[in-house]
Amino acid sequence: MGGFASHLLAWFIRLGAFGLLTFGFFDSLILTFPFGNDVLLILLVARKRDWFPIYAACATLGSIAGTLVLDLLTRKGGEEGLKKMMRVQQFSKLKKRMGERAGVALAVASLAPPPFPFTPVIAAASAFQYPRRRLLSVVATARALRFFTLGMAAYWTGREVLRIMQAGWFKWAVTVIVVFGIIASSIAVIRVFRKR
Repeated sequence: MGGFASHLLAWFIRLGAFGLLTFGFFDSLILTFPFGNDVLLILLVARKRDWFPIYAACATLGSIAGTLVLDLLTRKGGEEGLKKMMRVQQFSKLKKRMGERAGVALAVASLAPPPFPFTPVIAAASAFQYPRRRLLSVVATARALRFFTLGMAAYWTGREVLRIMQAGWFKWAVTVIVVFGIIASSIAVIRVFRKR
């Protein structure tokens, strides 16, 4: 298990900026790996401190690209598509909340670390036809703020971060997080296909 997490992390580290783009894309679209892109960003910046603006920008761009694809998929299904995925009470409650504070919900979902649900909030906003340009602007601004702040933190504490990430307990923690993310994502995908 520990070896699996180490190999997965090492593979994304080798990809560098492209790894952040890829991870950000899939993490925003459907896969949910708690702290995945954050950990990858911190690790990469800790190793190459001067690259932190590039790494933060790639994490942001990957997330925006994943958000756009998710928006295209869920906006088309609209409210009817969303109704099929949840109970009537849940749907009514969500519709009311998104109608009142959609922009705030999007900003909080983009800024907050996992396990705060990012993908469901985006899907709901799109299904309720929240303007695409505004949706992408809010996500881009909030994600940029989040990733550039994390990048700066890693820039100043790089050596300490690397020391922690080489510890055995950290490798096991990453493994648990990855396995949890794979299971949660698989369940979500299966539920969507069953309901369709």
